Amino acid sequence: MFLDAPRGFRNPDLVAARMEMLESEPRVQPLREWAADLAARRDAVVPWFDPAEAGIDTRVLLVFEAPGPMTFEGHKRRGSGFISADNNDQTAENTWRSRAEAGLHDGALCWNIVPWYLGPPASVRPTADDLKDGADALVELMRLLPKLDTVVVSGRFAQRGWNRHLAHSLRRPDVRVIETWHPSPLALNHPGKRDEYVAALREAATAP
Repeated sequence: MFLDAPRGFRNPDLVAARMEMLESEPRVQPLREWAADLAARRDAVVPWFDPAEAGIDTRVLLVFEAPGPMTFEGHKRRGSGFISADNNDQTAENTWRSRAEAGLHDGALCWNIVPWYLGPPASVRPTADDLKDGADALVELMRLLPKLDTVVVSGRFAQRGWNRHLAHSLRRPDVRVIETWHPSPLALNHPGKRDEYVAALREAATAP
């Protein structure tokens, strides 16, 4: 996260520059290849990892629910194609501002418990099968992150997928898990929740 303001991807030139970076940044190439393979296996749209983030050097993995409309290039408002705090939507802006306030700039990566696009309506939520399959994919991803020491699981769907399918079977005792609110405006507009979310990211920013 190196832009000086949120919603950077409202500028199509910045999206184009990030796409060029996706092809050249060494630390994101294993993740790019994995995401492309996952999309082919699922016959689904899997947005790209943001190459401005930590890539395989990730220490803190931020796990949300599922890709939103502004991650999807085919959306009517034309999304970026990335899972990123720079996306042009309120959830991404909340993430960007909260990370800035918490000091969580470097070493972080945004992703989802369900990494494929579920569809445009806001009412589309992951099914039990989505969470199970997404958790399996998350295990694959975590194997590509040797420096990972913290996972921030945000929101009830991400927490449900993690606790049902990963918490008792994941053989990574070195990984700290922090549960917190989802950064959507629906969640963070409630009194106290924004402060709690920032506190969780501040904890994540400090090595365990």
